[in-house]
Amino acid sequence: MAKPTVEVGILGLGRIGASFGLALKRYNASKDARQTFVITGCDDNTAHADKAKAMGAVDSVARSVYETSRDKAIIIIALPYSSVQPAYREIAGAARDGAVIIDTSPLKLPSLAWAEKGLNDRGRGAHMVGATMILNPAYLFDGLDNLDNAHADLFDKGAMLIAPNAKSVPEAIELVSDLAEIIGTKARYADPDEHDGWVAATEGLPVLLGLAAFWSLTKDQGWSDAQKQGNPALGRLIHHLYDTHPDDLRDLLLNNRANLIAKLDKFTQTLGTLREILATNDSAALEEALIETTDAAHLWVTNRKENKWKDDPRSPQVDTSNLLISNMFGSLIGKRMKSDKNGSDR
Repeated sequence: MAKPTVEVGILGLGRIGASFGLALKRYNASKDARQTFVITGCDDNTAHADKAKAMGAVDSVARSVYETSRDKAIIIIALPYSSVQPAYREIAGAARDGAVIIDTSPLKLPSLAWAEKGLNDRGRGAHMVGATMILNPAYLFDGLDNLDNAHADLFDKGAMLIAPNAKSVPEAIELVSDLAEIIGTKARYADPDEHDGWVAATEGLPVLLGLAAFWSLTKDQGWSDAQKQGNPALGRLIHHLYDTHPDDLRDLLLNNRANLIAKLDKFTQTLGTLREILATNDSAALEEALIETTDAAHLWVTNRKENKWKDDPRSPQVDTSNLLISNMFGSLIGKRMKSDKNGSDR
């Protein structure tokens, strides 16, 4: 019996988008696959799109958001952040009723507003669910956020942080949760407002640190000589300035500015404390700060690698051989095929 097919559109074929495609292709090749995902992708950079196809991340390449989204059951948004809001206008004109849109943009509150306006203005019955990909800890310290660093296992041993709101359709949330299992990760859940506060700490603040450091360095009189000594420590600090467009960084920072200002105020206080420690040559205070923070950093890395956290509200592990993405009641939903004696669906 032929497997059912699920049409997927991936908007943006950078590291996240291409890895989504590779993970779905890995599932297609598994002996337990209950369906076949057929993937169309697009990227603003046509060379990237063609390279993603050559890598096997997509089956076909489209040349627009509209074409990629048209009549797809699942639409995955992995675009540069400044391109997300205008993309919703094209998605709204192309998405079929019942489609599920998975928005992996770094901030969820703005995307929820853009989706509600764009989809409602066109009267579409598509359902948007925000999701942030927490990557495989094997790649925790690796490099650039680009296509060359896409991997089928990028999401393994990580998590998909799903951030629905009160208007999210339960069946759409269930589909996204099931899809997380299919690509090798686990579903976790967060309130969108809480999520964006976390992003200020884990994404926005590192961007600001790299920006501030390099902005200061390049205006320093000794930079012309110092830059010749640059090594991976500096490269890791400023990688956002190299692998992400300034427009995307601008929107990430400004759209989350209230949360970022709160984090920045606390960080500025800490910098002031460190400056005072250095200025007074307070070896004991510096050693105390280093030991305390190093211990905390090692604990975080250990927990991140083991993917185990206290009070973790994750769903129980699910056998992906029992997952089927299908159509019901005119909408696309995810359903786990129960293996009870009646063989009934959940």
